[in-house]
Amino acid sequence: MYSALFRVLQQFDPELTHELGMGLIRFCGLPGIRTWLRRRTAPPAAHVVNSMGLTWGSPVGVAAGFDKNAVGVRGLYALGFDHVEVGTVTPRGQDGNPRPRLFRLTHDAALINRMGFNNQGAEAVARRLAKLRRSGADLPIIGVNIGKNLTTPVDEAAGDYVSAARSLAPYADYLVVNVSSPNTPGLRGLQTEKTLRPLLAGVLQVAGGTPILVKIAPELSPAQIGGVARLVMELGLAGIVATNTTTSRKGLHADRATVDAIGDGGLSGKPLAQRSRDVLGLIRQTLPRNYAIVSVGGVFTGEDVAERLSAGANLVQAYTGFVYRGPLFARHLTRELATAATRHA
Repeated sequence: MYSALFRVLQQFDPELTHELGMGLIRFCGLPGIRTWLRRRTAPPAAHVVNSMGLTWGSPVGVAAGFDKNAVGVRGLYALGFDHVEVGTVTPRGQDGNPRPRLFRLTHDAALINRMGFNNQGAEAVARRLAKLRRSGADLPIIGVNIGKNLTTPVDEAAGDYVSAARSLAPYADYLVVNVSSPNTPGLRGLQTEKTLRPLLAGVLQVAGGTPILVKIAPELSPAQIGGVARLVMELGLAGIVATNTTTSRKGLHADRATVDAIGDGGLSGKPLAQRSRDVLGLIRQTLPRNYAIVSVGGVFTGEDVAERLSAGANLVQAYTGFVYRGPLFARHLTRELATAATRHA
């Protein structure tokens, strides 16, 4: 049924479709509806994961970028996701890049985005999360992905991350320092050890014990990946989220003219899957098992989840797969995982 609906949705602007979808997700989070849905989407008890001092109902979560302002947390939980990473959130609200800025590559099961950290700002998101915490409703694990404002010079970026962390850490189960989006000029340069060390140290100082992870780009070399992993251990972070979207356009089925017309942006979906798996393996070569790895990129099936867990991931996130497989995506993944896990045991 969803495949037929998706063919209709393809006729609309992807960002408009996302906004309409978020409206449906918020509806799913209403009292009564969310309880009814969750009974039908909750994962089997065997999928419980213990990581970062937290208990997760399953390893399956929503990647950052889907719910930028924490408006769909309860609805996403009702649909079967056991953690939701909101954001990216910047200290001050900003509009992001001009539209159009989200594009489908249907034949590749991929998306290209250059959203540019469009969000309402740390204080607005903190208020919304505080209200969720006070509600007493069942909630997923809530992560908050933080970044710098577009107008903040790169050499002053650490201040933005510290400011966002200070506002959001009291309401987050974990924080993710995003230094890897390709859509904010200069941001990926923050992944060098010289700049990353003081930035992460500053965030740790204000986080108040909230677990901190760092999200890296797929383009990092093996030496750079190892360097980030060692820095995570040295500073006592909780782990790494791998990976963000890619600027590569290699191996796409879409015709070159279409891809060129879209222009800049980060590519997500199935074309990113192999690189995401490779980066996961490289991280785990350095990072011991007591540090968390959240694997992101090209996750579409329960087999994909089982493969990432077998390769050393603690948790797995998806975004593009949710777009292509529809609202019961999380339920599909956890049911498929029950079968696939036996092949990776």
